[in-house]
Amino acid sequence: MWVRYLGFVILFGLPGALHAQPCGAPGLDGGYFVPLQETYSHEIEITYACDSGRKPAVEGWWATSTCQNGVWSPEPQCIGEEDCLPPEIPNAKFNKKQNSWYNEGNTIRVTCDNGYELKNRDATAVCLNGTWTSVPVCEISNNTCGEPPQIPHAVIIGQKYQASFAADSKVRYKCEDGYSVEGAESKKSIFCISGSWSELPKCSRGTRQNTGHSSSVEVTTSAGSGTQTVGGGSGSSAGGTAGGHPTSTESGTQPGGGGRGSGDVVHGGPTITGTTSTGSGTQPVDRGSSTTSVSNDRNSKPAFIPVNECGVSPVIPNGVVVQTERMHLKYECNSYYTRVGPDTVVCTNDGRWSELPSCKEAFCVLDLAQYSGIGIRQTGKEYIKEGETKNVYCSYYDYVIFTCTQGRVTYTQCCEAYYHNYGRC
Repeated sequence: MWVRYLGFVILFGLPGALHAQPCGAPGLDGGYFVPLQETYSHEIEITYACDSGRKPAVEGWWATSTCQNGVWSPEPQCIGEEDCLPPEIPNAKFNKKQNSWYNEGNTIRVTCDNGYELKNRDATAVCLNGTWTSVPVCEISNNTCGEPPQIPHAVIIGQKYQASFAADSKVRYKCEDGYSVEGAESKKSIFCISGSWSELPKCSRGTRQNTGHSSSVEVTTSAGSGTQTVGGGSGSSAGGTAGGHPTSTESGTQPGGGGRGSGDVVHGGPTITGTTSTGSGTQPVDRGSSTTSVSNDRNSKPAFIPVNECGVSPVIPNGVVVQTERMHLKYECNSYYTRVGPDTVVCTNDGRWSELPSCKEAFCVLDLAQYSGIGIRQTGKEYIKEGETKNVYCSYYDYVIFTCTQGRVTYTQCCEAYYHNYGRC
């Protein structure tokens, strides 16, 4: 009996465990709220608005906040009308501020998620007069693959479902019990190459052939990097020995012939017929032969070699390297510039760089001092991106629309928004 009374005393002494905490009146600088009370019960909601020249730190000219166990959520807050709220940019990341809003003049730089790229290579936005200028857009890349195809009697392992995959992504299939890939292993990888999946495996009924040795070749090459692990059965070969030893001493590109991509698995009793090079090169595979032939043509070279063999990366004025892979570099131009030429650069087999891109100006310089005759009192220089517009006020309500077209500035008359909207300026 005394244990039951002790439990009652403990609960009675800890009212916070049974009852949520109330909230005091929020301190709202530059605004007002209703209802006005000294304390508010848990889950009570208030509505607030801001004084002239200010706005809530959320969308809309009024907002709500709820008392949650002694804390207002979200915290009522009024900011300047010229400040900006975080933009909504799907499939992107950008520098978030701790106070959840941005002062006028702040700049954000956007990075797209894997499988997406910046539209028009525009990566930045600036907070001006309470709105963002040209918010970047992340669109799906041409090199992105859709979901991997469904294969009878197989599943994908080690990978959560997603609708798109970035270039060079790898997924692995596994056959159900009783099925295998080409009569041997039950697993095989495929790769996303230039927007398409490499050759798909086929799960068929069958059992592993017992030859006493491993008789499979697994090629795990993707987007220019190649590593061969060759395990062959015992037997004779022309020009080499197929006894489970690697037949390549260096890595090299392995472009798949006939649509076959990286990650092919060759199994079964037959050995391999093809060509093998001690340097970088290709290795065509023929599964129909029962002998192994190795060509030692050391004079054959691949068209391209790893980029680190070309030395320092080329410097492109107003451009930057955004992706460095083993076999290529990818460039993007800075904001207000547009690329001319290829975006990808490779190293040729003679140690030279392929054609380089250039970054061409794609903006107009607007010198406001030159437009005082149409009522504009502002001075200084503004920059307008090619094909975009900028509104400059010439009175309290009226403004002029400046447009950048092929490097030249055109402008409208000084009109109010109504006339601009109907094209009457």
